[in-house]
Amino acid sequence: MSAAGPVGIPILRLGDVLVTGLLNELDDATVVAFTEELTTRITTDRARGVLIDISRLEIIDSFVARTLMELTTMARLLGARVIVAGMRPPVALTLAELGLSLTGVETALNAEHGMVALGWHRSSRSSGEVLHDGRR
Repeated sequence: MSAAGPVGIPILRLGDVLVTGLLNELDDATVVAFTEELTTRITTDRARGVLIDISRLEIIDSFVARTLMELTTMARLLGARVIVAGMRPPVALTLAELGLSLTGVETALNAEHGMVALGWHRSSRSSGEVLHDGRR
């Protein structure tokens, strides 16, 4: 696992999946630096999946929305599947009002559903241990 990168947004590696999240206070420079950092990590970590948790994001503007679409396209070209998880209703409403549909961006209700879509499964053990590819 890795701690926060140069932009201060943590990008964690869990097997072949990178997990990260966007916070509410995002300026354009941070978003651009985050995109560069994440695409670099996809290549260096040989990630096949990326989960971006946006559940703490209360607002979104057209720049961040476009960046998520571009990031998804770049990741796909690098061989990774991206899932954006945890979109709040006000964020979805804002995107609809802006006429942005996040074309090509796969979404999940929450981070757990996103991880399942990327091949992770929660163990039935009481410890709540999360396993990859069904291994127990």
